Amino acid sequence: MSVTTDIRASYRGPGRVVARLLAQGRREGFALNILLFACIVMFIAQAPYQAREAHFDSDVPLMARLYWSAFLWIFLVPLLLYGFTAFMYGLARLVGRNITGYGVRLSLFWALLASSPMFLLLGLIAAFIGPGAGLQLVCILWLANILWFWIAGMRAAESVDL
Repeated sequence: MSVTTDIRASYRGPGRVVARLLAQGRREGFALNILLFACIVMFIAQAPYQAREAHFDSDVPLMARLYWSAFLWIFLVPLLLYGFTAFMYGLARLVGRNITGYGVRLSLFWALLASSPMFLLLGLIAAFIGPGAGLQLVCILWLANILWFWIAGMRAAESVDL
């Protein structure tokens, strides 16, 4: 299926989508592509907010803000997420869960990509409305969305034998 079809299907059954992705076999390049695509979408979602901040605070120009935002989302966040998934894999093994490191990685990376429409909405609200209750509400919904997708993906990854 296409990525957008899988994202839409994740809102109906995130565990089924992760199980189908895991059934394709262990493909580290595929997991890395999912993560990088999710991080690129999140960088793009933050661009309008960075433009707003550059307009209100001209001390730091827009290009510098976009440069550091790209550095964060495209270079640092993937490294941090790989470290986080290694920690979560160790924690899962410690508590006796039967899951592979690839299953942990793919379920988290897919949760980030599948929740990217909410993050795009978050970026638009941050850019056009600014800080406030609406931004906090959408942020909480986005985090809950990631958690829902990730937990369902981890459960599906436990049942798939790689």
